[in-house]
Amino acid sequence: MGIMKRKTIPRDISWLAFNGRVLQEAADLSVPLRERVKFLGIFSNNLDEFFRVRVAALNRMKEFSGKGKLNMHMETAPDKILLQIQSIVLQQQERFDEIWRNIYAEMKNEKIFLITEKDLNKDQQKFVQNYFEEEARANIIPLMIQSIPQFPYLREKSLYLGVVLSRKSSDKEEKKYALIEIPSRTLGRFVILPSPSADEHHIILLEDIIRYNLKSIFSYFGYERYRSWVFKVTKDAEIDIDNDLSTSLIEKIEKGLKNRRKGKFVRFIYDKEMDVDLLDFLIKGLSLAKKGTIIPGGRIHNFRHFMDFPDVFTKKGQRKKPFSHPLVSRANRITDIVMEQDVMLHFPYHSFNTVIDMLREAAIDPEVTTIKVTCYRLASNSKVINALINAVRNGKQVTAMMEYRARFDEEANLEWKVILEEEGVKVIDVIPNMKVHSKLCLIKKMKGSRSIYYGFVSTGNLNEKTAMLYSDHCLLTSNRNIMADVNRMFTYMEKWKEGPAPLKACKTLIPCPIYLRKELNHMINAEIKAAKNKKRASITLKVNSLSDEELIYKLYEAARAGVEIKLVVRGIFCMMPENKKFKKPVKAISILDEYLEHARIYIFHNQGKEKVYISSADWMVRNLDHRVEATCPVLDSKIRQELKEILEIQLSDNVKARWLDNNLQNQYKKDQSKKVRSQIEIYQYLSQKINKGPVLIDSLPIAKSELTVPA
Repeated sequence: MGIMKRKTIPRDISWLAFNGRVLQEAADLSVPLRERVKFLGIFSNNLDEFFRVRVAALNRMKEFSGKGKLNMHMETAPDKILLQIQSIVLQQQERFDEIWRNIYAEMKNEKIFLITEKDLNKDQQKFVQNYFEEEARANIIPLMIQSIPQFPYLREKSLYLGVVLSRKSSDKEEKKYALIEIPSRTLGRFVILPSPSADEHHIILLEDIIRYNLKSIFSYFGYERYRSWVFKVTKDAEIDIDNDLSTSLIEKIEKGLKNRRKGKFVRFIYDKEMDVDLLDFLIKGLSLAKKGTIIPGGRIHNFRHFMDFPDVFTKKGQRKKPFSHPLVSRANRITDIVMEQDVMLHFPYHSFNTVIDMLREAAIDPEVTTIKVTCYRLASNSKVINALINAVRNGKQVTAMMEYRARFDEEANLEWKVILEEEGVKVIDVIPNMKVHSKLCLIKKMKGSRSIYYGFVSTGNLNEKTAMLYSDHCLLTSNRNIMADVNRMFTYMEKWKEGPAPLKACKTLIPCPIYLRKELNHMINAEIKAAKNKKRASITLKVNSLSDEELIYKLYEAARAGVEIKLVVRGIFCMMPENKKFKKPVKAISILDEYLEHARIYIFHNQGKEKVYISSADWMVRNLDHRVEATCPVLDSKIRQELKEILEIQLSDNVKARWLDNNLQNQYKKDQSKKVRSQIEIYQYLSQKINKGPVLIDSLPIAKSELTVPA
């Protein structure tokens, strides 16, 4: 895919390359078939969110160009980027269709048949009729769209069946159009059918059950022919927060969530076999702009549902079970260990239960008086919330910073706010124009008259479900300097109206906004100076995204000076790492595998006195300037070495690593050395530190939005 002539790659074009890597996993024959189907679902889900968020944002940039200021990073040529997106998406869709055809054939070889309404045998026909009458009919209300004065509201993420009803009148065919919303939210998308033999699995999609029963739905209209095609729409997901000072931010968010349903259409995907007259009618009724919005596809849409494809596969992957950290496994109380030394948990290899258990211990410890946590994305049945509620019931003062603007988790977090406040938890008000993305916990104990603080700083969310699927690091610590700064950060979150003085006072943690950007520039400059003085200089980074132009240009400067730069970047990568002026080639890879690489690690050589950090912040404008983030130095020498060795394993990956180059080719990193699949190697590396060997369990589900981008 070609890149416009510029010094950085447009972030949205880079993101599409990331989603291309997801598609590569679906095509990889070494990946279990069940997981390959799910990767197709993840790709589709990612693309839906990309259009809802990024394409919608580019459309707004294009609209507002020169007319005013938008609260976002402005692209200089949004119209050109939109054209390039359209071209890449169509190419990827062709590749998607090819991969699905291959997977479909492989499923048949495993005697798994996804059949349509035309393939049903007599027993299955009877089953489908009964299922429709007993389960589906009550959930279906067809809309005769030609008879409705105003075109009906269409829900995003829903799948629709466009129906043409026709009969012969003289020599002319009379047509009527109808819409049916597929009730997959209520019934699910897949129905397992009776199979001719025990070793076969026959599955039908819900829309095909409805197709089979169209005559039953529309019989009283007296039509002779019923044809139908699926389509879906994608809308702008941005929540506009106005400047009405008399309205609380919570009310604005609630209003924004209601208005999201009215967002502009950014994509209309339809079965390319659709009746031309019906397609025209839909385009006019939805007031769609043809350019870049209307995308033809195959018979099946909303592939995101394939993340939940029935588990009928005979060959299953074997995912390794998380194990307890060796220090924790040999202790009665986690708190006692953390009081003695730092513990670094590496998820999903180490069990997240350690974090839950530490919160539970604090909830019942008579010496604990206070617990404070930040919450960005929580599990649906959150054990973290359960621990906080029990702490309140045991007389502790509990404070939660609940970020209501975590995209697509806004409603869930607003619901958690109500639950927590009803139980007596103090929920901190959100900070206007500033998301709290840091992952922090502060616990206060009283030993007589002496206050003792402990807690954690993490790269990942307090979410026990995604902790089994996301690769993250969590530092459990009672280090006085670190915890003093965690306390200062909570003071800022609680008293942000008084200004950023608490952030400025941090001596060990490097907070965002303001201070991390300055410190990163300072540390890169130090490496540049060392390189110019013919001394060893190196920077190793692992992040989700690298798009901040100021820091990218600073890395260019470092590479020209001779600083050794190694990068592991999962998603957005706007840097152009290939340049003849670089004294040392920049080594940049992306790893996509069973787990989502979510951690952020920064390492600076610092003339042999290495600085090693874990962070919640990516190198993006939004993280550095518009979010509250925490970057924490790793002070324990053994943990520093452990993190470095884990990063070296990842940099050695030659199975699931792809080179990040100027042209976004996603070429696998292959060499003649021993095969290294880093996620397997890291599991083995960490499991060697415990007495027991690894235990295998059935493959867990691949993350859904988890290979998506929400952080």
